[in-house]
Amino acid sequence: MKKPVIIDCDPGHDDAIALLLAISSEELEVKAVTTVGGNQTSEKTLNNAMRILSFAGVEGIPVAPGASQPLVRELQIAPEVHGESGLEGPYLPEPTFKPYGKGAIELMEEIIMTSKDKIVLVPTGPLTNIATLLLTVPNVKDRIERISLMGGSAVGGNWTPAAEFNILVDPEAADVVFKSGIPITMSGLDVTHKAQVYDEEIESIRLQGGKVSVMVAELLDFFAKFHKEMGFEGSPLHDPCAVAWLIKPDIFTTKHLHVAIETKGEFTTGATVVDYRGVTGKIPNTEVIYDVDREAFIKLLMDSLKKYH
Repeated sequence: MKKPVIIDCDPGHDDAIALLLAISSEELEVKAVTTVGGNQTSEKTLNNAMRILSFAGVEGIPVAPGASQPLVRELQIAPEVHGESGLEGPYLPEPTFKPYGKGAIELMEEIIMTSKDKIVLVPTGPLTNIATLLLTVPNVKDRIERISLMGGSAVGGNWTPAAEFNILVDPEAADVVFKSGIPITMSGLDVTHKAQVYDEEIESIRLQGGKVSVMVAELLDFFAKFHKEMGFEGSPLHDPCAVAWLIKPDIFTTKHLHVAIETKGEFTTGATVVDYRGVTGKIPNTEVIYDVDREAFIKLLMDSLKKYH
């Protein structure tokens, strides 16, 4: 039976690929897509999610806009990584459908509370929408099976020396989520920097045919420029890890650990403080992913793209 999921994202090149991976999976049923300000503004991330689904011929999945600002901070965006639109590279026409008639929080609540099965939330951007849901509709907690998120890092950040981008954008929201008591799986930089796609694999994706595969290769062509400037050999596919773990958990290595969020540090705001050695004595609250079978991960991605025509 398919596992029902809601994808909460801020597309973003790797968010777009995570979306396509989730929708094509025989293990997952994407009940909704919600968007948040992060990689780009909320207007652009909403449009990008709908453009990706439209281009891939995906119909019937409601898409709803969420928060345009973090809970208490000003929004930071990442145009240097994702470009002015947030999805630079391929030509993507405007969406063929309209957003859902309600906002992200109402849509998530509606789906979670009416589903016969518990829902898995898959946030691949800042955690503002998820925290807002938990704060405003606390009775949804018992109806959420797990949160599989992309964010954080056990050792070092990518946007500051201490913090990964998604958590840094809204650390107060991350604090709410990690303290929620809901089971969490964290795909942080520890694993996503190992989940790289290389130039020859991008070419293989392009050559396997189909307009979606070609479009993804063009996304990755653009995405690779930033990462090569940063000294990476390939491009880390951050967000697809949070989806891939739900589909093929056996290709990942995890440890059950306690994770806390730094919200007040002078140099460490947004850090995910991972208690690797159990020195705090706090009960583990997170399945922390720290390794991946990279070849199996890339094969999973390539196979998923073949399903689109």
